[in-house]
Amino acid sequence: MNGAVGILSREFDPTAVLAEPLPQILGGREVNGVNEEEKGNGRRQIVLGRNVHTSCLEVTEPDADDELTGDKDAHMAGVLARYRKTLMERTKHHLGYPYNLDFDYGALAQLQHFSINNLGDPFIESNYGVHSRQFEVGVLDWFARLWEIEKTEYWGYITNCGTEGNLHGILVGREVLPDGILYASRESHYSIFKAARMYRMECVKVGTLVSGEIDCAHLKAKLLENKDKPAIINVNIGTTVKGAVDDLDFVIQTLEETGFTRDRFYIHCDGALFGLMMPFVKRAPKVSFKKPIGSVSVSGHKFVGCPMPCGVQITRLEHINALSRNVEYLASRDATIMGSRNGHAPIFLWYTLNKKGYKGFQKEVQKCLRNAHYLKDRLRRAGISAMLNELSSTVVFERPLDQEFVRRWQLACEGNIAHVVVMPNVTMEKLDVFLSELMEKRSVWYGEGRGDPPCVAGEIGHENCCCGCGGLHK
Repeated sequence: MNGAVGILSREFDPTAVLAEPLPQILGGREVNGVNEEEKGNGRRQIVLGRNVHTSCLEVTEPDADDELTGDKDAHMAGVLARYRKTLMERTKHHLGYPYNLDFDYGALAQLQHFSINNLGDPFIESNYGVHSRQFEVGVLDWFARLWEIEKTEYWGYITNCGTEGNLHGILVGREVLPDGILYASRESHYSIFKAARMYRMECVKVGTLVSGEIDCAHLKAKLLENKDKPAIINVNIGTTVKGAVDDLDFVIQTLEETGFTRDRFYIHCDGALFGLMMPFVKRAPKVSFKKPIGSVSVSGHKFVGCPMPCGVQITRLEHINALSRNVEYLASRDATIMGSRNGHAPIFLWYTLNKKGYKGFQKEVQKCLRNAHYLKDRLRRAGISAMLNELSSTVVFERPLDQEFVRRWQLACEGNIAHVVVMPNVTMEKLDVFLSELMEKRSVWYGEGRGDPPCVAGEIGHENCCCGCGGLHK
């Protein structure tokens, strides 16, 4: 008021904010052969070939006298304050995606005034002096110890996201084995298949068990069909939808049984979320460079928690020379996917690793697993089909019927199933609110003869399906 710009109170109540409205689902037309409307189930459609602006904050030119009036600054401050309200409300109802939203990096605000860029190889300093390589290498050494590889035997870098780690791991495999075939389970992250398209690699999709774990019997059959070509294998340390962990030891055994010697296969481990959780789970199988693997990648913004996407990629030093090139402009070498890399991300990771340490992460992993079991048990007691893999904090259950409910809780859905990923910021109280709302909604969706919940025996196993069909329907 009176030209003054108000500062949003930190005590702001997010429950007072109206939820962002759902974009309209356009009906009837076809775009590039894809129908925009899916009748009868109310699900949002992904429309190809169109740029649909559901909301847009326009960029406008400042007025000539804006420096005197301050109107532009006041307008932008208002926009940002309203955006902060939206973020607070959406964070309060965030369950479906694997991001740890419980972090506080206030101590690092002093560094936001600097353009920190880690150009080129982390281990070779370039002419650009505003970097954070000392933090980056410290983080890489921590992960090297976690995955049991000596400092002198590994190479790695802090990536801009988990996908970049997968792109790099598959690229190293392709450079080491140029005529190799990429094998990945059909429940692998989409970035694995993106890598195959980008690198023009032959790719074989391998079937999975109902848990989502790779089917090694099917893998064996596919390997035998292509014995004349090397194998590049993607092993999932937690699949995207079901949180399934591929059996690394069984994959290695399968390769050996089919006659693949260690110089004829390369294994990349996609550990986006669970790659950092599994080392702290009792009796969980180890992901270790003492086994014949070529690379491991994890996301930094998932279990660790970071305000920007980032990740960690580690490979064997002996493999990296196939990728590395001298760059005179940088006075360095480069074997990364990207050129410029966010120099702030390594500092955020370094800060958290130092604050929490091994014991802190172990405590958080135990909390996540305990709360995941709590959610699964509550769902099953309520007669809702649900599954939780043994080493996972991803609870899979029948897909809610109402798209507004899906969006409110930001649930990730695929076919007839949805999931909640229980992260350190997901408390039992938050799960109780979610469960209460879900029960109330289901009484509307399926009450008074309105129909039955979907059978999900085919997706999560008949022992986890509560529809009463005994697993006869698919």
